[in-house]
Amino acid sequence: MKLEIYHILHVFALFVLAVHTYMALANPDPANRKRTLMITGIATLLVLVTGAGMVTVMAFSWASGWIIVKLLCWLGFSALAGMAYRKAHLRGVLSLVGLALLLVALVMVYIKRV
Repeated sequence: MKLEIYHILHVFALFVLAVHTYMALANPDPANRKRTLMITGIATLLVLVTGAGMVTVMAFSWASGWIIVKLLCWLGFSALAGMAYRKAHLRGVLSLVGLALLLVALVMVYIKRV
């Protein structure tokens, strides 16, 4: 598959993941739990698959520090939607953690060539 297709799908899936994660953090209504976790689960899988596809197409080493950091950010952010329902009293802290993880992952995109 072309790099551009991976990139578009990756950013779209990340957008869907972020929107639904913050929706869960804003209103952790148990009635929406199943649907939100299903959507974030599919989006997080798509983020992982398209990210792996881009790493493969661009022939980067999986042992690169920036890739490991991005994988850790992905893992942490992917867990936030589930935590929003289990730890509703920590919504403010989880929102800040999510923003920090997204910022670190974004910074890793731009310093990967260093």
